[in-house]
Amino acid sequence: MLPDRDALAIEEIIGYTFRDKSLLCTCFTHSSYANAHKTQSNERLEFLGDAVLGFLVAKALYALDGEDEGRMTERRQKFVSEEPLKECVERAGLDKFLLCTGGMVPSAKAVSSLFEAIVAGIYLDGGLEEAEKFVLRFLAPLERHGGAGRNYKGELQEFLQARGLEKTAYTVIKEEGAAHAPRFTVRAEGAGLAAIGEGASKSAAEKEAAKALLSKLQSGGALI
Repeated sequence: MLPDRDALAIEEIIGYTFRDKSLLCTCFTHSSYANAHKTQSNERLEFLGDAVLGFLVAKALYALDGEDEGRMTERRQKFVSEEPLKECVERAGLDKFLLCTGGMVPSAKAVSSLFEAIVAGIYLDGGLEEAEKFVLRFLAPLERHGGAGRNYKGELQEFLQARGLEKTAYTVIKEEGAAHAPRFTVRAEGAGLAAIGEGASKSAAEKEAAKALLSKLQSGGALI
């Protein structure tokens, strides 16, 4: 179960107060914790949240004048895929509340799925309008900061795979700043080269590192 102080902190972050606190708890219950404690995981909420999120993003994109189907499909994918959702969760600091077994570090998929579970939880507890407020408020910064733009990590991986090279290794080399305003420095390595990126979340820092490494590889740079 989520401690009361954690539930309050989560509600303050997401800007919504749950009437059903058990539903909020389920949103943050990873399958490893659920299996160990014989309770319900957030996997069913993730399933529902994926559909609700897709609809709400599609609705927002449809409201934009001049957007054709191809462009809307492309932009929707850049909002609802694993990387931007993971970035949203980490930027808000919500990942630290995810209930996992022992000292287990949640995977990228588990972190991104948490966003979908929250969307579903808010939808079930407060309706579509409240879910829409949450989605628009949390995804809007991605548009402003370029998080919904090019997928540099994906492009880098494709670049390496096309040349039969191993996938990129990302390492956090520095974490500083206050809890509410952290700053991460990440080192990306691939094909014998490396590059550094910084950001307000691990995902953002990884993206910047991937962007720098891709540029270095494409220009034939040297190992730093």
